[in-house]
Amino acid sequence: MQLTLVRHGEAAPPVMGNDTKRPLTQRGHLQAEQTAGLLKDVIQPEVFVVSPLLRAQETLEHLRQYFPDVPVVICDTIKPDDDAHAAVEWLSHLPYESVAVVCHMNVVAHIASILLAESFNPFALAEARIYDQAVIAAGLSTQMKRFIPTA
Repeated sequence: MQLTLVRHGEAAPPVMGNDTKRPLTQRGHLQAEQTAGLLKDVIQPEVFVVSPLLRAQETLEHLRQYFPDVPVVICDTIKPDDDAHAAVEWLSHLPYESVAVVCHMNVVAHIASILLAESFNPFALAEARIYDQAVIAAGLSTQMKRFIPTA
């Protein structure tokens, strides 16, 4: 199975402490556009899994331009402060062979470290990493590709 992990693009700072409604900046949209442009020829997702936070949703919209018919599942366990072990467990129950996840730095890098059984390796803004594995479980993945936008 193929799992693609994408961190959202650059976002505006929180307004009055509200982290959930931070939109992408112009640069963030360019980053997401570049990442989507690369992924359109590399992946064939059966489902998108996205955080409920605005910056992840806006990043996903750039991907959906190339995959408009792919269903979207909003996942409440992939927000910035969520437990990556719980996220991996949730993802492991999805009945798909190709899943693309759009979420946030802390959780996405921790998910990757669990899948690879390696130390924490931060994601750049709008970075995408593609993994191959028989099932989503700790230590069973191989990173196949990595893309970091230049915007």
